[in-house]
Amino acid sequence: MKGAILTAAWFTCAVLLVAPAAIFARAPKSSAPAAEASPVILIQNATILTASHGTIERGSILIKDGKIAEVGPSVKAPKDAQVIDAAGQFVMPGIIDCHSHIAVDGSVNEGSISVSSIVNIADVLNPDDVDIYRDLAGGVTVANVLHGSANPIGGQTIVIKLRWGQPASKLPFEGALPGIKFALGENPKRSNFSRGGTPRYPTTRMGVEETIRGAFTEARDYKAIWDLYNKRTSAGEKNLIPPRRDLRLDPLVEVLEGKRYVHSHCYREDEILMLLRVAKEFGFKVRTFQHVLEGYKVADEIAASGAGASTFSDWWAYKVEAYEAIPYNAALMTRRGVLVSVNSDDAEEATHLNQEAAKSMKFGGLSQDEALKLVTLNPAMQLGIDKRVGSIDAGKDADLVIYNHDPLSAYAVVQKTLIDGRVYFDRQRDIADRPAREKEKRALLDKQKKSAEKKPEAGEGKKPGEKKPEEKKEEKPKPPQSTPALGGAL
Repeated sequence: MKGAILTAAWFTCAVLLVAPAAIFARAPKSSAPAAEASPVILIQNATILTASHGTIERGSILIKDGKIAEVGPSVKAPKDAQVIDAAGQFVMPGIIDCHSHIAVDGSVNEGSISVSSIVNIADVLNPDDVDIYRDLAGGVTVANVLHGSANPIGGQTIVIKLRWGQPASKLPFEGALPGIKFALGENPKRSNFSRGGTPRYPTTRMGVEETIRGAFTEARDYKAIWDLYNKRTSAGEKNLIPPRRDLRLDPLVEVLEGKRYVHSHCYREDEILMLLRVAKEFGFKVRTFQHVLEGYKVADEIAASGAGASTFSDWWAYKVEAYEAIPYNAALMTRRGVLVSVNSDDAEEATHLNQEAAKSMKFGGLSQDEALKLVTLNPAMQLGIDKRVGSIDAGKDADLVIYNHDPLSAYAVVQKTLIDGRVYFDRQRDIADRPAREKEKRALLDKQKKSAEKKPEAGEGKKPGEKKPEEKKEEKPKPPQSTPALGGAL
C-alpha cells in the first residue's frame, strides 16, 4: 500500500479545492436510505456516458427493480415513476475500485506467516466503516477489498457493493468470484519492516518466488489426491477414507481450477515476468497485476498472458522499487493491448478516482471513453462482473453516479450515487442534514459534560467538619540484619 504520501503540492491543492464537502463529513447511519427506494425511477434530461456505446445527449434511464430497464434519448416515464431531473448534469456508471482496503478496520495483514491463504477478508467486513459513505460521495459503488501485501500469498479477497447502512452480510457482490492476494518485491521480503528477532522467510526476491512455487507444488499434489479419491468414489468404490482437508491449500486448488482469481501486488518488470513463468508452470492465470508500475516495460508479455493491470495514475518514487514508474503507464499498457484499470489503494484517493482516470488523457492521450473505462467497464471485466455492472446498458444493475459537470473534469462533484436503483448518497440531503447532526453532536457532548460534573470527586459526600480518615500506610518489610559470621554480605 502506498499510504498517504502526495507526490506534488499542486495535487494536494487540487484535491482540497474540488472534493465535495460531503466526503469529509462523518455520516451517521441515518444518512442511508431508511426504506426501499421506489421500484421505478426515471433519470431524465442528462448527458449519459454509457462507457460501452458512446454518449447520449439529453438522454433518460429507466430503472425497474434495481435494474436498468431502458436507456436512450426518448424514454417515457411510467405513471408511478420517481423522476430525477438531471438537466445540465452527467450520468456515468458507478466507479469500480479494483484495489481497496475499506470496510476492514486494520484486519488487512496476517503477516505472521508467508502463506496466509487460510484467512478471509469476508470474515471481518465492517459495515460501519465511514469510508464506505465517503467513497459513495466520490461515486464509488463497487470495491475489490484485498488482503495486504505482507505475504507472498496473502488472504482471500472479496468484491463488495458499497451499500451503506446495510449489515455486513449485504455487502458482498452476489455471484462475484472470490480472489486471493499475492505480493511480490519489497513488502513480502520485508526489507522495509523492522520487527526484531529472527526474520521470517522469505527475505529475498528469490525466496518470494520459491514460497509461491512451493505452495503450488503442495496444492497440485493435494489436488491430485482429492481427484483420485473423487474418481474412485464416482466409480462406486465403498469404504474409502477421504483425504485430510487442508484449509491452507483449498484456496490454491480453487486457483488451479479457475474458481478463484489471483490479484498480485507488484512493481518491477523482473518480478512481473517471474510470476507469469510460475503461473504458466502450474497452469493458472494471473487475473490482475496490482500497482504494476513497471508494466509499461513488459506490456506485451502481460497482454499475451491475458492478465489485466490495475495501476495508479501518477504515483512514483515513494520507495525504491517505484522509482521507474511513470504517469504514462496506464496509457502505454492500454496501447499494447493490456486491459487496464486505475485503482485507489487508499480510502481518500477513492473519492476522486474519476479525476485519476482523467489524468491518462493528459499523460498518454487516451480518449474520453478510454479514460472513463479505466474506472468503470475495465475493472468490471477484471473482476468478472461486467455482465452486471461497468456500463449503462439495459439489463445491468442500476449502479449509477450523477455529476454536476463532466466526470472527467476537475470541477465535477457527485450529486447522487445509486446502487441497485437505490439512492445511497444524495449531496443535497447530506447538506440539509448537517445542522441536525451538528445539533445532535452538541447535545451528546453537553450530556457527557453534565454527567462528568455530577460525578463526586474524591473526598466528597462527608459530613461538615468530618475529617477524612487517614489511610494506613503499608509497612514494607525491613531488610535482614547483617551478622559478623556472614561478613555483612547476603
